[in-house]
Amino acid sequence: MQTRKKYIFLTFLASWLLLFFFGGDQLRRFAFFSGKKAEARRNWPRWTDRSLLKSFANPEELQSDGDPSLPSPRERRAARLNVYKNSRCRMETCFDFSRCEKHGFKVFTYPRERDQPLSESYSKILTSIERSRYYTPNPEEACLFILSIDTLDRDHLSSQYVRNVDEKIRGFPLWNGGRNHLIFNLYSGTWPNYTEDLGFDIGQAILAKASFYTQNFRPGFDISIPLFSKDHPQRGGERGWLYQDSVPPKKKYLLVFKGKRYLTGIGSGTRNALHHIHNGKDIISLTTCKHGKDWEKHKDTRCDKDNVNYEKFDYQELLHNSTFCIVPRGRRLGSFRFLEALQAACIPVLLSDGWELPFAEAIDWGKAVVVGNEKLLLQIPSVVRCIHPEQVLAFQQQTQFLWDAYFSSVDKIVHTTLEIIKDRLLPHRSRSRFLWNVLPGGLLALPEFSTHLGDFPFYYLQRGSSPSEKFTAFIRVISPSGSLSQPLLRLIQAVSGSQFCAQILVLWSCEKPPPPSEKWPQTSVPLSIIQGQGKLSDRFFPYAAIRTDAVLSLDEHTSISTSEVDFAFVVWRSFPERIVGFPARSHFWDPEQRRWGYTSKWTNELSIILTTAAFYHRYYHSLFTWYLPAGLRELVDGLATCEDILMNVLVAAVTKLPPIKVTQRKQHKENVPQQVGCKEGSAETPPAGEQSPSPQHSPPAKVKGTAGGRRFSQRQDCLNQLADWFGYVPLVSSQLRLDPVLYKDQVSILRKKYLHLER
Repeated sequence: MQTRKKYIFLTFLASWLLLFFFGGDQLRRFAFFSGKKAEARRNWPRWTDRSLLKSFANPEELQSDGDPSLPSPRERRAARLNVYKNSRCRMETCFDFSRCEKHGFKVFTYPRERDQPLSESYSKILTSIERSRYYTPNPEEACLFILSIDTLDRDHLSSQYVRNVDEKIRGFPLWNGGRNHLIFNLYSGTWPNYTEDLGFDIGQAILAKASFYTQNFRPGFDISIPLFSKDHPQRGGERGWLYQDSVPPKKKYLLVFKGKRYLTGIGSGTRNALHHIHNGKDIISLTTCKHGKDWEKHKDTRCDKDNVNYEKFDYQELLHNSTFCIVPRGRRLGSFRFLEALQAACIPVLLSDGWELPFAEAIDWGKAVVVGNEKLLLQIPSVVRCIHPEQVLAFQQQTQFLWDAYFSSVDKIVHTTLEIIKDRLLPHRSRSRFLWNVLPGGLLALPEFSTHLGDFPFYYLQRGSSPSEKFTAFIRVISPSGSLSQPLLRLIQAVSGSQFCAQILVLWSCEKPPPPSEKWPQTSVPLSIIQGQGKLSDRFFPYAAIRTDAVLSLDEHTSISTSEVDFAFVVWRSFPERIVGFPARSHFWDPEQRRWGYTSKWTNELSIILTTAAFYHRYYHSLFTWYLPAGLRELVDGLATCEDILMNVLVAAVTKLPPIKVTQRKQHKENVPQQVGCKEGSAETPPAGEQSPSPQHSPPAKVKGTAGGRRFSQRQDCLNQLADWFGYVPLVSSQLRLDPVLYKDQVSILRKKYLHLER
């Protein structure tokens, strides 16, 4: 027994000796062996021990809490709560839908105060609303309210900063805690933190803001808008830079950036690292610290070299010749560079973590931009190199569509904002995401007309379908006698003889009542009379009686044959989004008069098909009535012979395509009665980048008689006033005319389908 105890003791002692020999240093660190409770220490050098830990940063920086110019999480949270006291606002909780039920979606802008200055950008926003179809001068009819106080720049260091906004808005009787109000903002916060503090309580108002941080964004309530400069055009806007001859999509440079580098403060981290991806070949990344008043005080060792290289490249040239453009955050999340890249068809590569992209509620940005991570900058070159050329071209085309549809002017930015809000009011009648992201865009696909793709003239090809096989003849009668003229009777007989005619509608615009039904000719198709209101725009009203996709617009004095009608309709079914017809006209820029000209001479070019004999889709009636502002329709009603030009301008603005002229008989004439005089028009110089369809165009044809000359002058005045309204001339010129197969060919007449066209 004693021996056994002896062996156990020796074994235990040997184990402890081995443990102390191999691991004693570690054991001595435990408080158990020190005899007191002490904190365990890691076997790792301290941050301040320079001899053991080589660092790229100073030890003082590593021991500090971070960049003192950056806001702490607590400061960010406090700023957010200060701005968004109603952070849980949604349309269902903070918006009064009842205000929109009686008069629809109407917008009221507060009266402008004389002593209250407005920035150029905010003046453009208010003008866009007041010129639009949404505007109402009566606050009782309004669904949405816009302040007249400039809230775009809320940087209190800015000269455009408006003070005491809280006190001013509390005095407005319509404010109601911000309910049903929309506030626009481009710049928020100031140096050094650039928080989203607006300096006043927005209450329950919807915020349309640039550089929106996702954590502050209230989904389904707020709207993220792009940052745009004060020089952004009011309406119209310049075209994108991608043209048909830009294929293949590969350009001189793969990836470029040229811009400021911030040495300190928020936004400096990303831009300071951009030089790492510069290779001087297909990737150009240039920065400069030469900006601001005190840049020399903060400059580092790279500044002088960067400033020299920065001047070697032109920014516009880089945009034109690069496939991808880096769009990093600045002091705020958004930058002007985003819209510049979109216009240039330079695919934006975003490096702005947490940015709620503009109109992301409607726009699918995954088809137009590359979203990068600021922390993974070095992976960007390999990412963009892996994108297939076909997808690159698709991205470029989508940038051009988005630029033209939603961002090329202040009007489009404002109207897109309002239409998104309008869609929220009636979700069951809102546009689908598909309509927002394909041509012609959400602004031109009105849900008042339909939410079904097959009802619009733009989507037949995507759906693999065709428009209906019948048309409605729509004849406008304006004879002062109030009786049925012989040309009208012949026209009704010719149109009713078409195998494709479903019905004939007569718009009776005479002061005298129409003749009784027994006076009208007997036709093989239904004939109905619609009493007009005496306005020229009546002919393009969306009457419920029009049930076919195609509308044949005619005047009572138009001379046309059944064969011409049949052939024109067959052509239109192949081009349902365009105007297809007979009498053609063209426009041109007159450099001597410095205004747009209108000519009726038979030339090789055309840009207008008169609606005295033309096919088009019935959707354009809805677009004419509901899309165009009331002021523009009033202009047309006041200017005789202007409504058909406006319809051509509207269709060209939607489709970006010219009308189509079809074969007509030689004896085809356009006999139009005399019209009343019109107001004096205004001239306009062509917008930048606008091309005259025919600079060497011959002067307009002389028109016999004072009435004809006056009517011709009215049309030119109309064209120039429409150019002022749209900001440019949307008309597209063409040299195309479509003839039947074997037209004028020396073959047997039995082989020709449309025999009467050659007589």
